[in-house]
Amino acid sequence: MSNDILPFKPRNRRPGNALKAAPLPETLQRMLDRGKVEMASPFRGITTNGEPLPDLYRLAKTGCSLQGVVDAATAFLNGLKPEQRAQANFDLGSEYWRAWHNMHNFLIRHGASLEECDGEQRALAMAVVRESMSAAGFGLARDIMRLNEHIGEITGRPGDFSEWYYWLSIMGTPSATEPWGWQLDGHHLIINCFILGDQMVLTPNFMGSEPVYASFGKYKGTRVLQTEEAQGHGLMSGLAAEQQSKARIGMELPFDVYGTAFNDNLALPYQGIPYAEMTAEQRDRLWALINTYVGRVRPGHAEIRLDEVKRHIEQTHFAWIGACDATSPFYYRIHNPVVLIEFDHQPGIALDNDFPSRHHTHTLIRTPNGNDYGKDLLRQHYRQFDHARADSAHRQGKE
Repeated sequence: MSNDILPFKPRNRRPGNALKAAPLPETLQRMLDRGKVEMASPFRGITTNGEPLPDLYRLAKTGCSLQGVVDAATAFLNGLKPEQRAQANFDLGSEYWRAWHNMHNFLIRHGASLEECDGEQRALAMAVVRESMSAAGFGLARDIMRLNEHIGEITGRPGDFSEWYYWLSIMGTPSATEPWGWQLDGHHLIINCFILGDQMVLTPNFMGSEPVYASFGKYKGTRVLQTEEAQGHGLMSGLAAEQQSKARIGMELPFDVYGTAFNDNLALPYQGIPYAEMTAEQRDRLWALINTYVGRVRPGHAEIRLDEVKRHIEQTHFAWIGACDATSPFYYRIHNPVVLIEFDHQPGIALDNDFPSRHHTHTLIRTPNGNDYGKDLLRQHYRQFDHARADSAHRQGKE
């Protein structure tokens, strides 16, 4: 293999297995220690000032059945061996909801390892993801997994990067009426899905890749996140000079998206240019970009989510970091009371570029003010229905 077909050379690291539990480098140990502190703190969610806004979300019938997801998750659990099922199935209130992270290194991986599953079990696992997402969203998820295999080809480190180094967890018991959920966790792909009746929350959702394009190998031609990049750049470049100045909040790109792992209680103020100061054409571009991200959700529920975002569109802000030209890396953010969308170009981790480039991309979607992981819906559900008594009408299926 010749490195001249790659944008950058692989970093000079010996092959290993970052997925095995081992003493961590100091930087990763500090990250893990911080993560444990974060997970132990009460969940508030992403806010602008540390105080969640009340009454943004409500329990309601959507009329869009999620029985297909219930059936797929049940089939996945039934297809596992007893010891695998014990690894994959957690209580609904498990701390592992908040234990996801993007890095390929072993930190707190949990769930059924798809690498250790057979072909049929993997197909059942992917059916859970497919039933919860749109065709575009599922296709993006699978392509990210394929590009994780490709970075193993580039680096010659199959012990660190593989298409199936992902873990699927089922939280609670799949049900058409009771709350439950699932989580897919691994390098550059984290999807959290909470379900209550026919309501769904599909955040936090982290998707990225290094590189974003396979120029050779098993999955040659695979490319991801070009739409998110092009639409974001198009929105910024379509702003007038004074609008760009208002949207731009800095020039130095952040280390990662702000709402990355172990930042469930991040306080992030609104920044950038508000929706009210955009022209009709610029608003259309903003809405198209929001659609791209929300469109990862399964049909029917994507429209419900878009309606939720639209109710707060006047409070939406668009922020940008970096230059806005044909080649420079950049960061952007879309933020209102019910959605946080982030896009960031990153420096090399497996590749040897020390500065951000368009070859390494992270994206994130969150549901601010307490409803990541569906926690606000779950809070309302427990307040409305008495789960403490086994003889309550709700526990007996009478309401």
